[in-house]
Amino acid sequence: MSLTGENLVLQAKTAILEEQVRKFHAFQAEGKWREALQQFHATLQCAGDVLRDSLNILEQVSRSKGTTPPAG
Repeated sequence: MSLTGENLVLQAKTAILEEQVRKFHAFQAEGKWREALQQFHATLQCAGDVLRDSLNILEQVSRSKGTTPPAG
């Protein structure tokens, strides 16, 4: 996938993450702790996806500019 395409996917996943966080806070505010816990798990999975995709994009940009990101 092109860098532009990956950026669009990342933007979509970020929007989904924002919605997941909103749902978590709504459950929490309503005192629905079981639902909030389930939503928290989904939110963490979504955040992991966003972080992995962000790292992938950064690595691609780094390679295209002829630099390498720090190992970590």
